[in-house]
Amino acid sequence: MAVALTVSKSLLLVITWAGILAGLILEFVMAQNPPSSSSSVADIVTQSFFDEIINQADASCAGNSFYTRAAFLSSLDSYSSFGTTGTTDDQKREIAALFAHVTHQTGYFCYIEEINGSSHNYCDSSNTQYPCVPGKQYYGRGPLQLTWNYNYGAAGNSIGFDGLNSPETVANDVLISFKTAMWFWMNNCHSIITSGQGFGATIQAINGAIECNGMSPISVQARIQYYQDYCDQFGVSPGDNLTC
Repeated sequence: MAVALTVSKSLLLVITWAGILAGLILEFVMAQNPPSSSSSVADIVTQSFFDEIINQADASCAGNSFYTRAAFLSSLDSYSSFGTTGTTDDQKREIAALFAHVTHQTGYFCYIEEINGSSHNYCDSSNTQYPCVPGKQYYGRGPLQLTWNYNYGAAGNSIGFDGLNSPETVANDVLISFKTAMWFWMNNCHSIITSGQGFGATIQAINGAIECNGMSPISVQARIQYYQDYCDQFGVSPGDNLTC
């Protein structure tokens, strides 16, 4: 009996260590091959969801042959925290918020460039870190209509294109275009929406000086309506503090 008992204890010890070793191996493999952030976002931003937005734009819109879901998902390789932070509801709200603003800014992905953008002066000459280049204009381009020389310069440095000398790249390269939108979002809106400050705070971050505090209530309400619609499609409540 003593021998049998000793064998049983030895076998139990082997099984225990085997289980621990298997767990360590699994943790190592997961660490070396983390799941792609775009995979979970892709489950929400389906092709049908994307198409439902862009198909509402007129067939003649430049954005129809420019913006793609594939380019959007590819842009997330550089921004793994987007749509993956917090609870499932937090993640859905962030995705809904981004697409609400994109829908409003581009007119359902119709516009790549700001309407009459060349007639506006978006050169902040006081910014010496990202000085304006003569002959170049920094009007709105891309899904979130990147604007101003300091945003083009900083986004270019972060993403890897010459934003000051070649701002038109944002309107010519769809992946760069989406990356500029994600760069702006992650630097200005991500922590706002994921921390529960509400959709209204993202309006403030994107266009507060022009729209909030009664400046353009129609625009604010349009953004809110898009956000509520997308939250409804994702099966999540929009939360509080919707307006600015």
